Amino acid sequence: QVQLVESGGGLVRPGGSLRLSCAASGISFNIYSMGWYRQAPGKQRELVATITTGGSTNYAASVKGRFTISRDNAKNAVYLQMNSLKPEDTAVYYCKEHLFGSWGQGTQVTVSS
Repeated sequence: QVQLVESGGGLVRPGGSLRLSCAASGISFNIYSMGWYRQAPGKQRELVATITTGGSTNYAASVKGRFTISRDNAKNAVYLQMNSLKPEDTAVYYCKEHLFGSWGQGTQVTVSS
């Protein structure tokens, strides 16, 4: 059974940074792509960034140049480095594996002064 556990969320001021982590278990981590998604109150869940098994990345236009997705196959983990955070980045952030479509439980990110 695939299990994904996110961590690293919190409250940060505009312009600040956070690093989210997603730890995976129950699957051979290095054979599937991963993604970070977010859902703000009253809005649909949206794609933030994806990373393939080979390390190719893709970003939503709203975060390009500010967020960086990475993965460590040896640690079965994927990360999201978020810089220059804005209030509109406030959301619950989820990681997802793209083989079976499993989701983590999410971690709250709040950007506010």
